[in-house]
Amino acid sequence: MCWVAQAKQPNVCNIEQVFELNKSKKAGRFYRPVIFWFTGHHKMAIWHFLKAGMQKSCLYLGVIALGLVALTGSSCDPEQGTQVVSPPAATIQKSQLAQDAPYLQPVIDSICRGDFEQAWQTLRQTSAHPAAGQMKQLLDRYFQIQQQRDQKRQAAYQEQLAEIEEIKERIADSNTPGVWDVNDIDDTMVAVILAREFAVEDQKAALLDDPFVQDMLAKMKVNADADEQQGKWLDAYAHCYYWLTAIYADDESYRDRAEELVELSAIELGLKDSSCGERAAERYEGIKVEMFLRALQLLSGNYVHEIDYQQMTEKSLKRCRLLGEVLDKTQESLAWSASQEQIAEWNIGLETFQPGDNQPSQDAEKPGPESLVEFLENVLVLNAITLKLPEEVMVTHFTEASLASLDPFTALVWPWNVKDFQKSMTQQFTGIGVEISKSTGVLKVVSLLPDTPAYKSGLDADDEIVAVNGEPTKEMTIFCAVSKITGPKGTKVLLTIRRPSTGETRDVTIKRDKIVVQPLRGWTRDADGNWNNLIDPANGIGYIRLTAFTESSGPDLDESLRKLEQKGLKGLILDLRFNSGGYLQASADVVDLFIAEGMIVKSKPRHGLETYEIAHRSGTHPNYPLVILINGSSASASEIVAGALQDPKYQRATLVGSRSYGKGSVQVVTPFTGGGSQLKYTIAYYHLPSNQRVENRYQIKKQGGENWGIAPDVEVKMRSNEIKEMIDIQRHNDVLARTDHQANGGSTERHALQETLQADPQLSMGLLVLQSKLAAEGVALNLDSLVTENALAESAKNDEQ
Repeated sequence: MCWVAQAKQPNVCNIEQVFELNKSKKAGRFYRPVIFWFTGHHKMAIWHFLKAGMQKSCLYLGVIALGLVALTGSSCDPEQGTQVVSPPAATIQKSQLAQDAPYLQPVIDSICRGDFEQAWQTLRQTSAHPAAGQMKQLLDRYFQIQQQRDQKRQAAYQEQLAEIEEIKERIADSNTPGVWDVNDIDDTMVAVILAREFAVEDQKAALLDDPFVQDMLAKMKVNADADEQQGKWLDAYAHCYYWLTAIYADDESYRDRAEELVELSAIELGLKDSSCGERAAERYEGIKVEMFLRALQLLSGNYVHEIDYQQMTEKSLKRCRLLGEVLDKTQESLAWSASQEQIAEWNIGLETFQPGDNQPSQDAEKPGPESLVEFLENVLVLNAITLKLPEEVMVTHFTEASLASLDPFTALVWPWNVKDFQKSMTQQFTGIGVEISKSTGVLKVVSLLPDTPAYKSGLDADDEIVAVNGEPTKEMTIFCAVSKITGPKGTKVLLTIRRPSTGETRDVTIKRDKIVVQPLRGWTRDADGNWNNLIDPANGIGYIRLTAFTESSGPDLDESLRKLEQKGLKGLILDLRFNSGGYLQASADVVDLFIAEGMIVKSKPRHGLETYEIAHRSGTHPNYPLVILINGSSASASEIVAGALQDPKYQRATLVGSRSYGKGSVQVVTPFTGGGSQLKYTIAYYHLPSNQRVENRYQIKKQGGENWGIAPDVEVKMRSNEIKEMIDIQRHNDVLARTDHQANGGSTERHALQETLQADPQLSMGLLVLQSKLAAEGVALNLDSLVTENALAESAKNDEQ
């Protein structure tokens, strides 16, 4: 239609608009020839006269005659007094941009591959087109981001060098030169590792060649040997081998020793009463040897690949040796003890079980599950006559070691741990609904969860929890605090709360209830505590952070998308960073929202039929541009979503960030092991729509490769200082406080969009890529809205409200 304001009928100005009106139900067969006549298309009008039939010709001619009398000389000129409104500039601009978009497609393709240098070179050849202006703005922003990042990197590098020099001077000025405190060693290692991270390649070797650093490394190893002799395995790991594996990542000897020290520490903790009042014996209650036998039976036929029972035996034997070492060196604080004679007899007995002595010949049949069962029986008998530990303890350690030899994700979940395991999977538990922290040494409420007992009780963000049920929290660990605050639904917990803003201390009794942690978040909260999911309102770009894949993830995301679409959503950033996964079905539900048909993911077990998740046409959202953020903590279901939507078959999303975790396998959980226990085991590898596997990081590492998981289209590796800054800002923006928080003297730190983007290069790059994809569709971008002082002032104003 013409742009005529307040006109009762549209004036038809050209043949294209005639055809549009011709399609309308209002423009029936009677009006068509009349419309064509008045617009000057007389041949078309005559043809319609004839098509309508001679019996109506007189009527048509009469209407035309009346029209000629009434509208002589008029065509598309408006009536006198009618206001003419020109098409909006944005509409004209979009039309022009749509025409120019094909010329810029090579530029946009380069951006979506992460090749910004090539994009810039290509843009220079097409700079005559109007759309090139906004593409230049986008590329200018990219180079500005990179320049700022490099400046921060260089500053951080110099800061770490200065830190190393300061430590040198501190040691030289000490009363005992040459005697280095463990804190000095740790501080030096932190500075060296960070300096290497911030250094360019030719600077890294020089850092390690520094005589001071070499002396520190040597001293560190001597200290670790002494710690090991005293049974201080955690100290040996934390103050030596943790640093060595970080500095010499390719050294297998350091890595193997570090893993052994961690295993020794875990055994020791498992044999001790916890500081939270939990007795060690409680962890082993109800554990039966039949649980392991049932697990082995199930795994023999259903594990993802053929099982190496020889390796399972070797891992179990090693655990038995380490168990003896722990009993030998940490007698005093353990729940069970053994004499030196008992431990010696235990070790001698283990020597008779050497798997290497019975290695099958090349032609012999490989050991089966019966050999592992026989070994377990021998271990239990040996324990009964030597160490005399409870059988439950021995079964636990034997089982954990043997299953760990299969993969990191296969484990028997013991009865005492099932509740915590289910909480991690479902994101549901019974408690009061707060996020707590003890990072400053004081137990405090970081954030409330909406519609929970804590929120209704009057608790607020920043409140300090002085005591739980009368027990002071000063010496309480965060894990202990969680276990005491959570509890069965309907029960009550008494919290003693101190509000820093007023200094007031009071007791609050809260009834526990079912808590569901919502998996969807925005980039910040508004004044009412609701999530803000529009990260670039001027250009209609949304942002949703998905923190877990639960049963509600798909429906919740669907609802959020519909709300955004009602607000004019043109493109979406889906943030899967730090999302470790969840349910396979939930990942399929999410993918199904973005594709209309075809395979989403295929699970391929060792035996049996392959299973498929298929997309459905109903409920598919519009095909607007989609960017997905991933990093090394995006695993499992996150990799299915990212991989399926990136897949060449659909090319629905562009991935921005760093390579994903690389899990590549499907686990199932079954209560088949009985007695309240559950077996979680790897049953299949999953394949993406083009039938490619998501490679497992552990298998690829063994082969010396690094191409596990899902690779991003646009790689943006973040350094540790950037990750810390990003998480800090994200945490501040996530906080939910009461609406009267500031009125009661509290303060909630919020960060404006510009500050959030500057602290998060992956998000900034994701936004840039999405804006370029919109430009490819001919959208006229408003690129000034993110950086103008007005926008920043508005954000600050909203933060204060």
